[in-house]
Amino acid sequence: MHLSRANRIPQKLIPWNLKELSVSYATEVFIDLVRVETRLYNALNSGLKAELGLGLGQFEFMEIIGRVPGCRVLDIAREVAITVGAASKGVDRLEAAGWCVRSAHPQDRRSSVLGLTPEGAALLDRARPAVERRAAALTAGVPRGELDAMAATLAALRTALERRSPAGTE
Repeated sequence: MHLSRANRIPQKLIPWNLKELSVSYATEVFIDLVRVETRLYNALNSGLKAELGLGLGQFEFMEIIGRVPGCRVLDIAREVAITVGAASKGVDRLEAAGWCVRSAHPQDRRSSVLGLTPEGAALLDRARPAVERRAAALTAGVPRGELDAMAATLAALRTALERRSPAGTE
């Protein structure tokens, strides 16, 4: 069986077009990146939900609210690269669960400042090590040096993409 890119992907599993019978290296990398992200996200999400009743998306929002002073929905939208409407709906769900509150912004009446409730802060304190433990377990099969190199590469790519389109859209 012919394998591509360092003998990792069976050639028959790579999408192709009739003109070239293969895809470009950049496309292969992109497909791998998306598949890995999806599998990691799903595994972390299901484990976190089972352990704490908290989804990974909720964890991400709560982590931003807890970390960003004077956090607003717009801050979440920008950091996660989603629309303000989607971020607002996510915050609505956190509020409904009793993990977050909105209060009037002191300088901008059109905006709200987000804060974690005591229950939300306690849940976030329990979730951080749970996420770290699960992420470490999921990546345990990859040598530390390779993870470090991948982290640096992803940081560089993210920086380049955010410079090009800060909101994450084209």
